[in-house]
Amino acid sequence: MNGTIVAVCTSTRTGEKKVPVESVTLEKDFGIVGDVHGGTGRQVSLLAIESVDPMREKMPSLSDGDFAENLLVRGIPLARLLVGTRLRAGDGVELEITQIGKKCHSKCNIHKTVGYCIMPTEGVFVRVLSGGTLKPGDPVSVI
Repeated sequence: MNGTIVAVCTSTRTGEKKVPVESVTLEKDFGIVGDVHGGTGRQVSLLAIESVDPMREKMPSLSDGDFAENLLVRGIPLARLLVGTRLRAGDGVELEITQIGKKCHSKCNIHKTVGYCIMPTEGVFVRVLSGGTLKPGDPVSVI
């Protein structure tokens, strides 16, 4: 199964949207350098653009990173993969899925506007097995 990275996003504080950036550097067993979740149990978050697009129909102002996703991916049904699945992205970055979905502690603006949010059921969290740099347009595949 192959896909493409559509956007890479970071933030420096919890509870805020992530902002698209030109590229991100991932470190083994840490996550994205400069991102608030680096060094935590949820090192990097991924979301499929196929999950975001229907939300954009209801809320056209949605931007990449608004769900607090680090990597927005096209072509891979991320939420259907299993914990333990490995992904390879860019030039040798290797990731392992550690969690699918997350508990939503407060109703975000998206939930308040649309009536639900996809991150608690379709967001995927990974740990970094092999680091490197990722940018939009890089390939990503299930290995």
